[in-house]
Amino acid sequence: MAPLQVVRTPGGPEPLLRVRDVTLEYRGNGGTVRATQDVGFDVFGGDRFVLLGPSGCGKSSLLKAVGGFVAPAAGSIELDGRVITAPGPDRMAVFQEFDQLPPWKTVLQNVMFPLLATRRLPRAQARERALHWIDRVGLARVKDAYPHTLSGGMKQRVAIARALAMQPRVLLMDEPFAALDALTRRTMQEELTRLWEETRFTLLFVTHSIEEALVVGNRILLLSPHPGRVRAELNSHQFDLSSGGSAEFQGAAQRIHDLLFGVDTPATAPPERIAL
Repeated sequence: MAPLQVVRTPGGPEPLLRVRDVTLEYRGNGGTVRATQDVGFDVFGGDRFVLLGPSGCGKSSLLKAVGGFVAPAAGSIELDGRVITAPGPDRMAVFQEFDQLPPWKTVLQNVMFPLLATRRLPRAQARERALHWIDRVGLARVKDAYPHTLSGGMKQRVAIARALAMQPRVLLMDEPFAALDALTRRTMQEELTRLWEETRFTLLFVTHSIEEALVVGNRILLLSPHPGRVRAELNSHQFDLSSGGSAEFQGAAQRIHDLLFGVDTPATAPPERIAL
């Protein structure tokens, strides 16, 4: 399949999130480790933008940098035209770990907590908004339960409700379904898609699963093995959860695999912008 240039209409919307030539480095006992090299991409409002690549390519590090937890060694990250220098409530994160919820707080208290901690809303309004999102993720009947009584999938629903209740400019998700069994993972992908269709929030999603990237994202950035460089940027809006068995979907998955791991695609090759 010949690559197709991705072109945005002149005068179209400005990116919500700009990542420009970002290099991320960590200092360890063995010296400096470079996680990414000159990575750049734009995320527009309402995008479901996926960072996809093998383990160690720096995709989680990029998410942390967007969250304001890691400062770039070079390059810049801007949200709404302002350089990100620290964490903020305009970027809420959902992680892979099930222990991201304080165990001494109920479901309702967990979802209310950031609203109260940031003084976003007074208590009565925070409770009302929290109950709204708890209901949206299907957990109204367990609103007074504690995390240790919940399944892994239910805990992730609470984390998603907590994040969306803050109405962030960007929702950051770092392999949030990777620790779930296959059936629950599929259910959570369906839930996330449904929530996005209802509210059209902006999503930055990290995964190392090609299939998950295709069904969750409308745009996918492929990162090379360590250190992560941009290998390609893809449009994938034509796929959804019902596409998995189609020849087109399987062909796209194989194309992505070849772009990521093909011996004829060196890590230093210039990135492609293609539609699958």
